[in-house]
Amino acid sequence: MKKIAVLGAGIAGISAAFHAQEKYPNAEVLIYEKSNDWGGLCGGFYIDSNKGKFWFDNAVHLSFAKDSYVQKVFAESSKPIRHIPDPINYFQGSWLKHPAQNNLFHLPVEMKVKAIKDMMNNHNKKEKLENFEEWLKAQYGTFFTENFSMKYTRKYWSVEAKELNTNAKWVGSRFYQPSVEEVLEGAMTDDTPTTYYAQEQRYPEEGQYRSFVKNLAHQITIKYNKEVKHIDTKKKILSFTDDKQASYDVLISTLPLPEIIKMMPNAHKDVKDAAKNLHHTQVALISLGFNKPDIPKNLWFYVYDEDILFARVYSPSKKSPNNAPKGCSSLQAEVYFSTFKPLEKLAPKGSNLSQYFLAHTKDWLVRMGGG
Repeated sequence: MKKIAVLGAGIAGISAAFHAQEKYPNAEVLIYEKSNDWGGLCGGFYIDSNKGKFWFDNAVHLSFAKDSYVQKVFAESSKPIRHIPDPINYFQGSWLKHPAQNNLFHLPVEMKVKAIKDMMNNHNKKEKLENFEEWLKAQYGTFFTENFSMKYTRKYWSVEAKELNTNAKWVGSRFYQPSVEEVLEGAMTDDTPTTYYAQEQRYPEEGQYRSFVKNLAHQITIKYNKEVKHIDTKKKILSFTDDKQASYDVLISTLPLPEIIKMMPNAHKDVKDAAKNLHHTQVALISLGFNKPDIPKNLWFYVYDEDILFARVYSPSKKSPNNAPKGCSSLQAEVYFSTFKPLEKLAPKGSNLSQYFLAHTKDWLVRMGGG
């Protein structure tokens, strides 16, 4: 019997195992998951309270998949709530509709004039753009780019915009490029149409983003608490931290590339060196439950100010009321970090990180008020 091993019980691993099982019904398909639950990055956690349990996904998670098969799979697992995007932005005490470049209405007049004037007289090069900073300046001018886009890039990606490329898969479709008329209209009124890149976003009515794939998860076999420490690709043997082993014929990994290469001591030196040069961001989550139902005003919002450490805040209870006890609501703030911007460097030296980020987030949310 062919043995197909899948590493990781996140959405990618669950999908891979389910479809492998469909294609090879006589094979043994097993997922090995290092934790004691399925979901991975699309999973989450409960926080208990005297009002009941609050569910928090591992960061925001909303589906805007256009593929009809994906939508069908998700809907068969859990009926979706359909949200029309209404994000807003916080910038130096002002709340702006999103995207900010064509919704400058609530900015101070002097700043609006500078941003619009610079956009209209944009002399930045428009061709042979070599990095993200050049792309931003070509679209929005220097003033808006330096005061908005570059600041948010540092917060969200943890590097300067010039360190990122201009891959059209993520740049072109996700950054709205307004006309002159849209910029002027958005500076004069906040009664503007939504120009967010996704017109609809879906979330499971029952709560928990992972509910979208629960039907698939229930049809496959997952071995929990099985963390791989060594992969022998020649003998095709997996060794786990519990000192057990398992053989395989086909291996499918959903683990981060730098991590799986560490498990392969026989990997070529060039591969190991390449893996060391792969970088990624991580996110620290600050999750808050409230004993009132109407705390969040929007599904999510962005924060440009760099002295405010969190880059984005969303509401699990607005995604679905079933994520919070009856009569309650919730928010979750996201602080991004990486090897370029370690989390420890964002807090005072020697401080308790959890306590510091919780206090920082609560303090700033109170000071920011509501949009």
